[in-house]
Amino acid sequence: MAKEVEGVSEQPEYSAKDYHDPPPAAFFDLDELTKWSFYRALIAEFVATLLFLYIKVLTVIGYKHQTDPDAGGADCGGVGILGIAWAFGGMIFILVYCTAGISGGHINPAVTFGLFLARKVSLPRAFFYMVAQCLGAICGVGLVKAFQRSYYHRYEGGANMVAPGYTKGVGLSAEIIGTFVLVYTVFSATDPKRNARDSHVPVLAPLPIGFAVFMVHLATIPITGTGINPARSFGAAVIYGADKAWDDQWIFWVGPFVGAAIAALYHQYILRAGAIKALGSFRSNV
Repeated sequence: MAKEVEGVSEQPEYSAKDYHDPPPAAFFDLDELTKWSFYRALIAEFVATLLFLYIKVLTVIGYKHQTDPDAGGADCGGVGILGIAWAFGGMIFILVYCTAGISGGHINPAVTFGLFLARKVSLPRAFFYMVAQCLGAICGVGLVKAFQRSYYHRYEGGANMVAPGYTKGVGLSAEIIGTFVLVYTVFSATDPKRNARDSHVPVLAPLPIGFAVFMVHLATIPITGTGINPARSFGAAVIYGADKAWDDQWIFWVGPFVGAAIAALYHQYILRAGAIKALGSFRSNV
C-alpha cells in the first residue's frame, strides 16, 4: 500500500517483470544421483514410456488386423488413421498429465534433448532419462508381442519404417518437422512467461502437447508411421528385429534430435530473445 511520509506520497513498487524464469540447470550435477526424487523420476519415465508403447503398438496392430482382407477385415474397418492419431495424442495427454509433477513428463528422448539444450535439465538427468525411456519402450513392445504373438510379426510389430514410394530424405524431413512441432509446443506450453501473462486463461500444458502429437501423426503416419520419438522407434525395432526396421532406424534418431534442437534454439534465442539478452549483457560488461 502507498503511504505518506512527511506529506510525500510513496507509490507502491512494481516489478517490471511479472514472471520469473527458473535458473538454468547445472550442466553436470552429480548431486542428483544421491536423491530419491531422481530415481523416482526415472521410474516414472520408464513406466510412462512402457505404457505409451504398449497402447501405441497394440492400436497399430489392431488396426492392421481389422483392415486385413486375408483375415476377414475391410478397408473401412478399424479405427483408421484418425483413430490411431487420437490414441497416440490422447495417451500422451494422459501420461504427461500423470508424470509432469514427478519427472516433467518427457516420455521422449527428443523432448529430453531439447530441454537439455535449453538448460532445463542436467546432462546426467538427460542421459538417464533417455536410457529409462528406451528400456520402457522395449518392455512395452515386448508385452505386446507376448500378448499378440500371432499378429505381431504378421503386421510388422508396429515398427517405424519409411513407407514405399517415399525416399529416406522425405522420411527424414517429416521426422524433423514433426518433432519440431512437438518440442516447440512443449516449450510454449510450459513457458513461465505464458503462465504469468495468460493466467486469466487456464492452460493445461498436457493438452496442447497431446494435440501436437495428434496433428503430427495425421500428417506423417503415411510417410514413416510417425516416429518423432526415438525410444518408440528403437523399442519397436529391438523387439521386431527385421532388417528394414534397422535400415531406417537412423532416420528416427537423427530427425527427432535435429527437430528438437531447432525448436529449442528457436524458442530460447528468438522468441524469448535469449541471443539479444546475452548480447546486451556482454555489452554492459565491456
